[in-house]
Amino acid sequence: MTLRLNEVQHGFKLIEEREIKEISSKAYVFEHEKSGARLIKIDNNDDNKVFSIGFRTPPEDSTGLTHILEHSVLCGSRKFNTKEPFVELLKGSLNTFLNAMTYPDKTIYPVASRNEKDYFNLMDVYMDAVLYPNIYKHPEIFMQEGWHYNIEDPKDELTYNGVVYNEMKGAYSSPESLMYRMVTKTVLPDTPYKEASGGDPDVIPDLTYEKFVNYHKKYYHPSNSYILLYGDGQLDKELKFLDENYLKDFDKIEVKSNIPTQKSFESLKEHSFEYGISEEDTLDDKTYLNLNFVIGKADEGELALAFEILTHMLLKTPAAPLKKALLDNGIGKAVSGEYSGSTKQPVLTIVAKNCNEKDKDRFKDVVYSTLKELVDKGIDKETIEASINRIEFELREGEYDGYPKGLIHYTRIMDSWLYEGDPFVHLEYDKYFESIKTALKTNYFEDLIKKYILDNNHSSFIILRPKKGLNEEKQKALRDKLDSVKKTLSEAEIKTLIDKCKTLKERQNTADTEEALASIPMLSIDDIDRKAEVLPLEERTLGGVKVLYHKLFTNKIAYLNLYFNCKALSSEDVVYVRFLADILGKLDTKNYNYGTLSNKININTGGIAYSPVSYSLNGKEGEYTPYLLINLKTLLSKLENGVDLLGEIIQNTIFDKEDRLLQLIKEMRSRIEGRLIDNGHRLALRKILAYCTEKGKYDEITLGLTYYQFLCKLEEDFDSKKSDIISKLKESSEAIFNKNNLVISYSSEEEDYNVLEKVAPKILSYLGEADIFNDRFDFGEIVTNEGLLTQGNVQYVAKGGNFIKKGFSYHGSLNVLETISGFDYLWNNVRVKGGAYGVFANFRRDGGAYIVSYRDPNIRETIKVYDEMKDYLNNFRSNEREMTKYIIGTVRKLDYPMTTASKAEVATANYFSNITSEDIQRERDEVLQTDDKTIRSFAPLVESVMNEDLICVVGNENKIKENKELFNTLEKVIK
Repeated sequence: MTLRLNEVQHGFKLIEEREIKEISSKAYVFEHEKSGARLIKIDNNDDNKVFSIGFRTPPEDSTGLTHILEHSVLCGSRKFNTKEPFVELLKGSLNTFLNAMTYPDKTIYPVASRNEKDYFNLMDVYMDAVLYPNIYKHPEIFMQEGWHYNIEDPKDELTYNGVVYNEMKGAYSSPESLMYRMVTKTVLPDTPYKEASGGDPDVIPDLTYEKFVNYHKKYYHPSNSYILLYGDGQLDKELKFLDENYLKDFDKIEVKSNIPTQKSFESLKEHSFEYGISEEDTLDDKTYLNLNFVIGKADEGELALAFEILTHMLLKTPAAPLKKALLDNGIGKAVSGEYSGSTKQPVLTIVAKNCNEKDKDRFKDVVYSTLKELVDKGIDKETIEASINRIEFELREGEYDGYPKGLIHYTRIMDSWLYEGDPFVHLEYDKYFESIKTALKTNYFEDLIKKYILDNNHSSFIILRPKKGLNEEKQKALRDKLDSVKKTLSEAEIKTLIDKCKTLKERQNTADTEEALASIPMLSIDDIDRKAEVLPLEERTLGGVKVLYHKLFTNKIAYLNLYFNCKALSSEDVVYVRFLADILGKLDTKNYNYGTLSNKININTGGIAYSPVSYSLNGKEGEYTPYLLINLKTLLSKLENGVDLLGEIIQNTIFDKEDRLLQLIKEMRSRIEGRLIDNGHRLALRKILAYCTEKGKYDEITLGLTYYQFLCKLEEDFDSKKSDIISKLKESSEAIFNKNNLVISYSSEEEDYNVLEKVAPKILSYLGEADIFNDRFDFGEIVTNEGLLTQGNVQYVAKGGNFIKKGFSYHGSLNVLETISGFDYLWNNVRVKGGAYGVFANFRRDGGAYIVSYRDPNIRETIKVYDEMKDYLNNFRSNEREMTKYIIGTVRKLDYPMTTASKAEVATANYFSNITSEDIQRERDEVLQTDDKTIRSFAPLVESVMNEDLICVVGNENKIKENKELFNTLEKVIK
């Protein structure tokens, strides 16, 4: 397609074209003349094509309108008149990404696929959804996804229910989420950013259906849209499709969605807020302290990149001077910071967690005095170089595990495009690095600190303090409010509410017609590659150590993974695998203090990471192998430097610095604590797998709640047990870092294999060679059926068991069962009808199986749904089209695009698990051959798993106590 500036193709006028060498792409900027839609095409050879349409959606209040709308437009549209086309696509598309996201000032709808036919299908469904949603025809969509009064009988109490309502109850159960909600509220108080775009549960029920639909009419117009096309798709075909099917039917209008600019403050503003803890909890070490600074404008590319680097430098590494100063002064147990450029006026946030309110003045004093000292004396140049190198490495590597590149580029484009700035200002970073690197010889960053932090009055200080019983107060106030509302209602009004709930249930219980389902575009089995991808792996040997070599294009980056078998440890010392992983590289060594070591790592590598992993042995129930995995990635030219640094850590780490060790224990405990409530589903499913598999027990100790409890115990007993802790660390390190434990995984092109050959002797020289005696771990009997209590307002409900122990075997079609249950039976009964935000099932090769819900208002009702899944399966019937859809949706998961690094890790995991390419092909064949008879055959398997009655629920303390007979034990999550 030949393109010329100012010419019109399919209604689109080309405004600008530009080469963007940083992402090896050519960019085109268009405007659709009739509708006013803006469109950017990022043209390159990436076959993972991305389409996204976004709208500028400033919230007018905190009712969560924009968030509820994001959910609701995907619940049926003009052309695709099913209850949930979004779910139908999840069932039956080869998409590599499919979602929608609400931001503080925009809502985006991105999809991605490597299959062209699928790509256009996704584009069609999403364009119809946002422009012609069924929200005008079916108020029940608003009730289901937003909120409604829930009542089935005049005698019942009035309650609220709704997917977004429950989602946000879960989100604001976390004090950290609550604090970040207050950041823009306090620094941008005269703009839409003061509102909670996701929705405040206390305010969501104020939203009316009329306001909801009127907002869509106002803002969901092409004139207010920002469209991205990314990848190797045919531009002419893409533009023609959008014009002829959608945009030609709209006339350009003025949509007043501009975001106002907050006037700068004359002085720092102080605010305090509260979050709830239980009556039995202590108030000590529970306060969050937070400083925020507004930093320039969103379209300042160099400033944004400089502050991303500066934030990393000040707050995100062991060498970070501001983080170190706060922790050394005993202010908080963990310190973090973020630079957020996804608002018109970006904000730098500095947070100290697990503080005491009396520390508030010292917190500010330490922040300002440390920054002033850095300005006056200068920042260590090695620290500057380290952060510049790390951020540059990540940008140039361009590996975004879990997200397609096109989506990452779109979000960066929107960070300026949405505010009428140059859309490519955050992609063309080469010139900025050239300028920023002058900091190695000038006061570049010191000047930024002075101008944008020390001399910047446009700032806020937040204290988020704990309050005993606050959640109970709120629950009582809500109960009183709803009781009061019910008392004001006449019998006729109550009947109207009951009738509305009945209508909603009828809609939810009524299956889509075959005609409606047939409207959802889908692929055929012929569009699927019947051959499974074979990941490269070749066994080699260096110095007597096994090497798993992956011949891959790595763009001159070396990916070196070292797997150390951990079976030499005793059962009681297994927890030290994770403990070592968390502290290595953060302690002094013989030749470097931990700050210098961190800088050396960031100067010479793209990072060294440590993590416990384990692999079950295919076909062998109860057998698995645990490893401590070290990931090292670096430019090939610097691999030897990276290996030297790793050798320094393995050989020369000093475990005896007691103050630093305690500081790290407190920091790790605080960080995990901050994630526990939001990740309640992970806690619950890990417990279920621990109840029923040996590998699950090991993983729960190293990755689950047990590890958090271990850290709590270490902190509490540190003074009396510190010598034992240090001894255990030394012993565990010696037992693990042994040549006889090691398997090397290495990715490069063949001509670069010699780089590994050169450094391998060094790697081995850093390791012990003593004989290894491996014992089988025995963790004994463990408590089952736990109710794990939090101050959250929702639950995470898990139930499962081990089907291999019950005489069943693993089959590839279990993958299809996951798709069917997750997007049909469980989705409809736990999410749609029950109001939970999410639910999914998993059936593993080692026999471990579970179902778990996410941000769920229920417990018993959800468990009942799980128990009745066998009945659904016994009666399962599916026509050929529907089964094809389920199979395609399953293959999508099997064929998820992987980064270079993840290809090597998956290939290695398969190797350790003894999963051959033949096994993978057989599994794929079984998926492709699945029919409804196969699915019905799994009913006894699911029944056997549910009959084990292994349950774990993480959630609201009062709700779990109301159902205490379900559990063998009740325990608080947060210590």
